[in-house]
Amino acid sequence: MYFKRKVYEQLLEWKEKYADKYAVLLEGARRVGKSTIAEQFAINEYKSYILIDFSKASDEEMACFDDINDLDMFFLRLQAVRRIDLYEHESVIIFDEVQLFPKARQAIKHLVKDGRYHYIETGSLISIKKNVKNILIPSEEMKIQVYPMDYEEFCAAAGNNYSLLEKIYGMKKKVGQQVNRKLMRDIRIYMAVGGMPQAVESYVNGDNFSMIDQVKRQIIRLYEEDFKKLDPSGKLSAIYHSIPAQLSKDGKRYRLSAAVGKRKTSKDEKLLYELIDSKTVLPSFDSTDPRVSLSLSKDLDSYKLYIADTGLFITLMFIDRPVAENEIYAKLLSDKLPANLGYLYENLIAQMITASGRELYYHTWEKEASTHYYEIDFLISHGAKVSAIEVKSSGTGKHESLTEFGKKYSKHIKESFILSQKDIGKEGTIKYIPIYLTSFLCK
Repeated sequence: MYFKRKVYEQLLEWKEKYADKYAVLLEGARRVGKSTIAEQFAINEYKSYILIDFSKASDEEMACFDDINDLDMFFLRLQAVRRIDLYEHESVIIFDEVQLFPKARQAIKHLVKDGRYHYIETGSLISIKKNVKNILIPSEEMKIQVYPMDYEEFCAAAGNNYSLLEKIYGMKKKVGQQVNRKLMRDIRIYMAVGGMPQAVESYVNGDNFSMIDQVKRQIIRLYEEDFKKLDPSGKLSAIYHSIPAQLSKDGKRYRLSAAVGKRKTSKDEKLLYELIDSKTVLPSFDSTDPRVSLSLSKDLDSYKLYIADTGLFITLMFIDRPVAENEIYAKLLSDKLPANLGYLYENLIAQMITASGRELYYHTWEKEASTHYYEIDFLISHGAKVSAIEVKSSGTGKHESLTEFGKKYSKHIKESFILSQKDIGKEGTIKYIPIYLTSFLCK
């Protein structure tokens, strides 16, 4: 099943403006839809295409790359092996799972310079990083990040009216309890299913949540296999699996030592950045001074980690059970999960902000004469100013941190938001926005 993806528009721009000078590399975590997007684009936008999947390429296909110096012979052999005709300036060659055959990636420089055809590569980041030690990375390579399906893409797949949300946000008026409940239930379905195309397909086909959960477990197993390629000791997997537990404790930052079971080492920190590079997790850094650029004031030693897909996050929470029961999903969809699972919404907001193309930042500072601290969950830059976001599962309760942040940085704040399940509203300078409108805050 093919879903409409925003990456397609980026590929159209690449084909129109850059394809004669650059190959495009679709990079991202396993199972986010890179291969499907590449092939669908080739079918729609070119007269012909050849797709070489290096996870199952034949010996004959691999042998074509033995002598890349004679490109005339290379193209003749490739067309003969695949029994597909290529047309100059009208065909594209796809190197799928290119990380598994570094020789093909290194050949990109010569292939692009030749100019006869266009080239799309796809690859999993962990494996790409592992397999580039002895090759020359081509500078003729333009990268496009592919993430799990965002909420707009999910709505298109599920038949929900996403444009209605944009109208609601533009009106900035309450929609009423009944409509708000319906829209919150819709986004909780997205939380439960997630944005991995296989899980979305399972949902669209009418599978129950136990079956969808099984799809997500298989994806997590693939991730773990990738982690073991980099780190047979299991520490990388431990760092990944520790994320839900650490978020549940509402700590000031992610504690690497808690994940690896001992005092952290430089090797452990290297593993952490391998995990971040894989795009299976989303890092959020503490911005020590929101009055200046968020990126310039980020503390590399103080960060939180989120799972890149909230659907996988939920499955990871219950990974110790054979299959997450439908009861768990039923409670989520009816908003009957325990209140202390509010960090699920925090992970969702992190995913939605990232999908808008923004990095994640938060801010903490100490309370006077106290061992406790204030915390703003997310910061979004708007020119020289920032918007502050606090996430609450219910929308009720205190918002002391947001109030104090407003006092401390009043000249530098554009807007302050509480994202929750409550309808649109306002309390002083603080605006209440329902979670399903999060994406519009990032524009």
